[in-house]
Amino acid sequence: MSISPILPKTAMSRFWLVVILAIAFGYIEAAVVVYLRQIFHPAGFVFPLTSFPLITESNRILLIEVAREAATIVLIFAACFLAGQNRRQRLACFMIIFAVWDIFYYVWLKVILDWPASIMDWDVLFLIPCPWAGPVLAPVLVSLTMLVFATLIFYRDCVGKPIRVSLWGWLGFLLFSVIMVVSFCIAGQYMQSSDYTERFSWPLFAIGLLGVIMLSVKYFSRR
Repeated sequence: MSISPILPKTAMSRFWLVVILAIAFGYIEAAVVVYLRQIFHPAGFVFPLTSFPLITESNRILLIEVAREAATIVLIFAACFLAGQNRRQRLACFMIIFAVWDIFYYVWLKVILDWPASIMDWDVLFLIPCPWAGPVLAPVLVSLTMLVFATLIFYRDCVGKPIRVSLWGWLGFLLFSVIMVVSFCIAGQYMQSSDYTERFSWPLFAIGLLGVIMLSVKYFSRR
């Protein structure tokens, strides 16, 4: 059901500007990754990775990439601060930007490189504070979940029906989010192992994702 008939016009404008920014941001991220793969994996980006420049002569480039990732998060924070009118809207905008950015990052890589060939292909997801890795399906599921609930947060706040979460609720969201991050970080330690596909714990990831979904449904169901 479209939210445009009842969502204030200014809020709709801010929502779509945030989405457009995230789509463009996804292209920038994909373009950078195209260059990095050409530098580090000229023979092709295939798991298990034959090399990963954690401690090599290319370490300077890796450090630059880590700093770029940190700068990206700063930019998202700045954008959501400008787009949101209060803390709830800013949180929603952060989640929307992050989710749309992540989804379109893979859309643009598919357009540019025809990759991934499958949603089960593995990717290096993040480098802070250590390498994250896992099948593409996992971060996309996280992003889709974020996008749905962030849109609802933004919508309900703009129409005067804000969602309020208790301290224990926030701690629960934090715990389940950390569980998902841990599943990616554990897998990231085995990117060069022949048995890398066995190192991503789907049960651990599912606990985190389902925990977030159940908590979200609990709070969204309140009037």
